[in-house]
Amino acid sequence: MLKSLPSEIVQAIRLTLVFAVVTGLIYGVGMTGIIQVLFHDQANGSLIMKNGQIVGSTLIGQQFSADKYLQGRYSANGYDASNSYGSNLGPSNQALIDRVASSARTFRQANGMGPNDQVPVDVVTGDFSGFDPNITEASALLQVNRVAQARGLDPSKLRALIEKRVHGRILWIFGEQYVNVLEVNLALDNGDAG
Repeated sequence: MLKSLPSEIVQAIRLTLVFAVVTGLIYGVGMTGIIQVLFHDQANGSLIMKNGQIVGSTLIGQQFSADKYLQGRYSANGYDASNSYGSNLGPSNQALIDRVASSARTFRQANGMGPNDQVPVDVVTGDFSGFDPNITEASALLQVNRVAQARGLDPSKLRALIEKRVHGRILWIFGEQYVNVLEVNLALDNGDAG
């Protein structure tokens, strides 16, 4: 047994090197190449370019506060990309209840709604990461009059622009239809609703 030990060690080292090359190098490089060909945009962060510069990603929300823009979901960290987190407050936590009520009042006032009108839950609550870039179609359509007035646009044209940019469910069954806030706001800046 001791006589065969050096040859077994050499075999183990060879096998380890073969597996390291196959699983660590060949597989990694091969999969990266396939993904870059098949899913180029997604593999590179789904970046949005404008005039040769990166202005954002379809995967990461940004804060828009001016009336001329659609506004996205609440972010517990103010969309600070260096620190992703949710509030971790439970549904019975009074701080969360008060913040949601305040956000609902603010949304109603900003968008010309009545004090008891229903507000879509996605515009007053945040997701766990604090960077959700999407809102529901209903949330986007409730903001049409405010954005159209701030930009001097016909609300029906803005509504059509939003409807054109509604993304469907994954495989037609998973998730909800959504609107990417950054995509719509960039389209507005490009004059696509005019």
